[in-house]
Amino acid sequence: MRTTIARLHAELVRYGLVVWTAGNVSGRIPGEDLFVIKPSGVSYDELTPENMVVCDLDGNLVEGAHAPSSDTAAHAYVYRNMPEVGGVVHTHSTYASAWAARGEPIPCVLTAMADEFGGEIPVGPFALIGDDSIGQGIVETLAGHRSPAVLMQNHGVFTIGKDPKAAVKAAVMCEDVARTVHVSRQLGTPLPIGPAHVDRLYDRYQNVYGQRSPR
Repeated sequence: MRTTIARLHAELVRYGLVVWTAGNVSGRIPGEDLFVIKPSGVSYDELTPENMVVCDLDGNLVEGAHAPSSDTAAHAYVYRNMPEVGGVVHTHSTYASAWAARGEPIPCVLTAMADEFGGEIPVGPFALIGDDSIGQGIVETLAGHRSPAVLMQNHGVFTIGKDPKAAVKAAVMCEDVARTVHVSRQLGTPLPIGPAHVDRLYDRYQNVYGQRSPR
């Protein structure tokens, strides 16, 4: 998991989702009440499997020579309260964060949004960094919602997934659709996709699209 998390941070850089040392990826260790997360304030160029840190589900450091990310409490809260989640990502990607700054959900006006998010990308409440308030907002917003992404008001993007790679994919897709819908609104009024079509698109993408293991 240390190797996976170190590698996935490079994907945040590759897709232009982070600057300087902002943003982080974490992954639940299967079968353990532990997760791996980025150390606080360490440059992406310096991240290695060895300097990833291991925390328990209360956010306490269990293993590692560095202090964990300042967002550790938020990640820990998600893992404690959403046992199906195996990966969490946080970014301040430009376009998605611009929607968050307005406190405005991204409407479902693209088939790619219906596929990945099953509807709009919702906005979570404003919360300060330092305790698990952000985590509470993430869980409250995404509980019962098909979207794996939430725009935390005045802050940025948090995404979840069945594993860390899925959470990173959701972060990449969130920024992509945030940019496209923004451009569309500069040209006019985007056309919403009807709920029944959203349901069909979501079901196809989640259950049919791609390669499937033989049963």
